[in-house]
Amino acid sequence: MNKTLTLLFLVGILISCTKEPAQLLVTSPNGTNSIDFYVSEDGTPYYFVNNNNKIVIDSSSMNFDFKNQKSLNGNLSIINSTTNTIDETWEMPWGEQREVMNHYNELKVELEETEAPNRKFNIYFRAYDDGVGFRYEFLPQQGIDSITIMDENTEFQLTEDYTTFWIPGDWDIYEHLYNTTKVSEIDAISKRDNADLAATYIPENAVNTPVTMRGADGLHLSFHEANLTDYAGMTLKVDNESLLLTSELVGSDRTGYKVKKELPFKTPWRSIQIADNASDLIESNLIVNLNEPNKLGDISWFEPKKYVGIWWEMHVGKSTWDYAGSQDMNTFTNDLKPTGKHGATTENTKRYIDFAAKNNIKGVLVEGWNTGWEHWIGFEDREGVFDFVTPYPDYNLEELNRYAKEKGVEIIMHHETSAAPRTYEQQLDTAYQLMNQLGIHSVKTGYVGKIIPKGEYHHGQWMVNHYRKVLETAAKYNVAINAHEPIKATGIRRTYPNAIAREGLRGQEFNAWSADGGNPPEHLPIVAFTRMLAGPIDFTPGVFDIDIPGKENNSVNTTLAQQLALYVVIYSPVQMACDLPENYEGQPALQFIRDVGVDWEETNVLNGEVGDYVTIARKERETGNWFVGGITDENAREITIDFDFLDDGVDYEAIVYKDAEDSHYKNNPTAINIEEIDISPGSSLTIPLAEGGGFAISLMKKHD
Repeated sequence: MNKTLTLLFLVGILISCTKEPAQLLVTSPNGTNSIDFYVSEDGTPYYFVNNNNKIVIDSSSMNFDFKNQKSLNGNLSIINSTTNTIDETWEMPWGEQREVMNHYNELKVELEETEAPNRKFNIYFRAYDDGVGFRYEFLPQQGIDSITIMDENTEFQLTEDYTTFWIPGDWDIYEHLYNTTKVSEIDAISKRDNADLAATYIPENAVNTPVTMRGADGLHLSFHEANLTDYAGMTLKVDNESLLLTSELVGSDRTGYKVKKELPFKTPWRSIQIADNASDLIESNLIVNLNEPNKLGDISWFEPKKYVGIWWEMHVGKSTWDYAGSQDMNTFTNDLKPTGKHGATTENTKRYIDFAAKNNIKGVLVEGWNTGWEHWIGFEDREGVFDFVTPYPDYNLEELNRYAKEKGVEIIMHHETSAAPRTYEQQLDTAYQLMNQLGIHSVKTGYVGKIIPKGEYHHGQWMVNHYRKVLETAAKYNVAINAHEPIKATGIRRTYPNAIAREGLRGQEFNAWSADGGNPPEHLPIVAFTRMLAGPIDFTPGVFDIDIPGKENNSVNTTLAQQLALYVVIYSPVQMACDLPENYEGQPALQFIRDVGVDWEETNVLNGEVGDYVTIARKERETGNWFVGGITDENAREITIDFDFLDDGVDYEAIVYKDAEDSHYKNNPTAINIEEIDISPGSSLTIPLAEGGGFAISLMKKHD
């Protein structure tokens, strides 16, 4: 229930329409962050950002280029400004915490051109204690009902050569490894032509967001956007010499523009999280707070859960997605015969259901259940390939749904679109009606490959609107979406809480088959402070057979203890135990996966440095149990935890899962020590982490 205490005041400031510079200011509630805005003598709008009286974004201009209209880049004057303060607390229906404080001061600046056509244009600035955000509002124009944006030129003028954790500004995919360089050394062009990526397009030296930076004095900045609605995704173009970032929207070769919108409209928020230390970045709620409140109301039909599934066995080569195939998967033929390796069979799915029911796991994902997998990839024309309601002959959907419910487990649907969204849209209602009838409430969607129609990209306006259409249609049928190959997370889960998770990063599967041997140990300690700032991640942790037999060039570059820690460190309301059931059998470490929560009352980030290590404690909703996870990069280290976050007067049964003395992610990854110890509020514990290692702690409340 929304508990809102709103203090609203409006102050009108009339400013003469001259070209003399005028400056406005908005400061965060505790005075930490402030945004200054002014219009230069030639009528160009500029802003700069201060943190504790230090300029962190120097004077940066704001302008747009349009089709069939002159650019909006000068001859503007301030005609009015108003301020507004909001102080409210809202509740997450599921999430990293139950209650979220949303406290900010807002400045609205109204601008008008001083010459014809005298267009009016508003900018909203919000100053939070954990960062800032701003957005543009385009107002009605006489005789014009829409505008076409060729470029948005929002600048972010950096004041130092920050250490930056970045992936290239790829218009099609976020599945690149993170790079750590100075801003002056960012080279996105060198990341082109990655053979491991199903679709990739990097047109210039730009980075995708969130992009996180660390200054010489330890100040951290993370640039992103919030409430990406009916607009193109934003990358940030990098000028290595001047240290200037400029918004570069994802375009469309098919239409030749970046954004087309009916008037009036507001753009997404441009956001900068600002923190004295890395840990505070994770605890920030800036991105969700910049989104609108829940539009769906009660979504109790979705329950956060752990799940297993027929997925990893395809990646390690045990089975296949397709039921039948030809010798050449890139050549279409009607002469298709069952391969005998199909994974999504009724018998195999029941095996996963039985394992889930036995181990406190409430969901089973099945990939490869529906027709079309024989010619879904490698073909130029993939329209009409997949049928999202028709199973293969060896998969009895109704029987398996009945069997799962009998065992207290829910089937998770899978819809791979092969990046043919028009085919998917034609079947959306039919597919979701089927799910609704079966009482199936979540689906993993996929968009592997280059988008059809040709010339559109995964992160352009056309696809942003497709992803939103899927989300809104799913909501009508009480279906939650876990999107893979998605548009970036921008906090829309607050408005549409059926947006439960998404991929949007280089995931676990790269460990099974990537040409470079898998994700390096520093990958996830970077992800926690970059991609995870955007929202929940379906990373699919839980590999126990870390050496991946049969994949001599690949392995999971973590210890077993780190795989457990990921259930706490990498947040999602749906967490997969991704390994094969037989690899969990007889493993004492499986107990942590049985016990660990997925929905949290509160979250405390105990320590961390980007790319090095991070430790997070989370308190489970309803039970009050606490879980702690910590991970490190390729360097061994010791972590000391103070347990002052525990509830006073409560006794806990504590189990620690940690690297053994001889653990090492390369030569001894599965060595683990499990011990029960006494931990109470005020206790402290020092834990050694092996190279590529981690630890997990369950603190279960004792009951009388």
